[in-house]
Amino acid sequence: MRACYRSPGFTRCRLLPHFCSELLEHEERIQAREAELELISAQAELGGQDDRARRTREVVEQCGRDEPDIVDPRARLSQDDLAAVNQQAMRISERIDGGWSRAVIAKRLAEKVEDGMAVTTAVLETLEEVKAESGTIVPIADIAEVPVGEVTVEGEVVELWTPSSSNIQQVGLLEDESGRTKFTIWQRSNQTMVREGQTVRFRAAAKSWYQGRCSLALTGWSRIEFPERGRWWDE
Repeated sequence: MRACYRSPGFTRCRLLPHFCSELLEHEERIQAREAELELISAQAELGGQDDRARRTREVVEQCGRDEPDIVDPRARLSQDDLAAVNQQAMRISERIDGGWSRAVIAKRLAEKVEDGMAVTTAVLETLEEVKAESGTIVPIADIAEVPVGEVTVEGEVVELWTPSSSNIQQVGLLEDESGRTKFTIWQRSNQTMVREGQTVRFRAAAKSWYQGRCSLALTGWSRIEFPERGRWWDE
């Protein structure tokens, strides 16, 4: 019986060397073709990815070209309106500490004036928006009118008195140039103690109402800052 014995990676022929040689050549041609097909497939897939990437870049670039340039609304105002807007923006930024910059305030005013709003009305509306912005230091006289539940104020502790409850850490009056308000620091808030005569800043102080009057309560979400600490004349 003529036979051809094969093992992985090795072929040993008996009696039919010519026939076995043809089988090996045939197998090698098949393997080479399969390798060629795999290479073609991989190149096609890579080329498809490149095409998709190229098309994506083209779409993004086209969107960038089609997007209109953003024009500062102040550039579209008349000289008189622009002068009024800049003047009022300066006044608002001087009155309200923190929050929006003067440039942002001026742009907001310009948008309103450009839409047909009178300068006076635009100023009042923008002023309320600035006050309501988180982090803006609100004049004490205005805290009742600000349409938010928490405000930031700064002033002098002008008076402290004995709390009426063990749940209260401190209670007193805070005053700035515009007015004064009562404040309550709750015991569980773990806030720093304040002293009479200190300038303090209450951040995220909760508004509370009693008999139609607005006061402030400092909770665990509030923060007390001392703006004048560390000044060289206090050392």
